[in-house]
Amino acid sequence: MTLRELQYLVALATHRSFSRAAEACLVAQPTLSTQISKLEEELGVLLLERDRRRVMLTPAGRDAVERAQRILREVSELQEAARRAGEVETGTLRLGVFPTLGPYLLPHLVPPLRQRFPDLNLQLFEEKSAVLIARLEQGSLDAAFLALPLADDRLHSEALFSEPFLVAVPPGHALADKGSATLEDLRQQTLMLLEEGHCLREQALEVCELSGARETMEFRATSLETLRQMVIAGMGVTLLPILATAGLGAGAGGMRLLPFAGSTPNRRIGLVWRQTSPMAGLLRQIAELCRDIASTQRQLGLTRL
Repeated sequence: MTLRELQYLVALATHRSFSRAAEACLVAQPTLSTQISKLEEELGVLLLERDRRRVMLTPAGRDAVERAQRILREVSELQEAARRAGEVETGTLRLGVFPTLGPYLLPHLVPPLRQRFPDLNLQLFEEKSAVLIARLEQGSLDAAFLALPLADDRLHSEALFSEPFLVAVPPGHALADKGSATLEDLRQQTLMLLEEGHCLREQALEVCELSGARETMEFRATSLETLRQMVIAGMGVTLLPILATAGLGAGAGGMRLLPFAGSTPNRRIGLVWRQTSPMAGLLRQIAELCRDIASTQRQLGLTRL
């Protein structure tokens, strides 16, 4: 049994296709198929159900994939630890961020990060939170910016900052002329939210639950920009994280942005990595850099944690 065979098995589990798995592994399809058959022979059990249209894992195959992922992750961490033994601020950092944060945080973070760690090869990946967590656990990401809290004892999280929400309403809305909004103001409102899978959706639903607001069932957006354009078009009301509104002003962009009066709903952002990561020292330095950014750029509306 070889690491390459395990890599092929994990690729098959991911792509559910011999051709796509072979392409991802940069090998010919017959080579991958032969190695998987060899692995099944070595283990003495069928790992896959095969037909012309799809590939499915057997129960033994699912178990083997989970074990293979753990083995490959440990090997990756072993290699990374050895490579970084004397050079903690060089090499490659694979950093993930979710879509409703990435476009608004990264322009503030990447320049000082490159200045602080000039020899670090930074690779950025934008995915929904569930995908980021899965990639962290599989070892294909080193760290990710995620909304807190997380209930996963395999992952370590460093709280960075809290980001308040604003209420976005069309110019002619009943709330448009108010200087601020309260949770009570939302009680009679129907809010437009993002589609399933966005952590911001879950946070907005929590605000709905607190305020008594409802979600519209007629529309779910795929991005914050879509939500913004729908508000501008007069189609409804939504919540926007303050970073996504930076530079717009209270009445810019064809909509009104209202801060919350009193208790302000917000989301807490953290940097998350595996408990066993050999890069923990470097990642703690990056977490502190993020907190410094939150402290020094108060106009962004962030609060350092």
